[in-house]
Amino acid sequence: MKKEIICTVCPMGCHITVEGEADQIQSISGYTCKRGEEYGRQEFISPVRILTTTVRTDDRKQELLPVRSNRPVPKDRIMDCMEIIKKVEVKGPVKRYDVIVENICGCGADIVASGELK
Repeated sequence: MKKEIICTVCPMGCHITVEGEADQIQSISGYTCKRGEEYGRQEFISPVRILTTTVRTDDRKQELLPVRSNRPVPKDRIMDCMEIIKKVEVKGPVKRYDVIVENICGCGADIVASGELK
């Protein structure tokens, strides 16, 4: 299998080509730095993303609170995480970095507040 990846590690946006099967990489090319090579390998074997979204609040003045995962979440679990997050409603006060959902989907990432709710 051949996969074309645009690297997002730095502003260069290298076009990385990775060839292999499942978790076995046969060749990787197109990167210009070590971080790009690592990114290409990770994207091919097990892509992950920081999940950013909002949760509902009980405050009519601020109906949504921005949240994010404190570590990358497997890309194939993002929709499962969103199913849990859409059922969450927080009550103030909430400070930045307070944990809103612990160990979401069992993937080791917490959903934390990116903003504050008084």
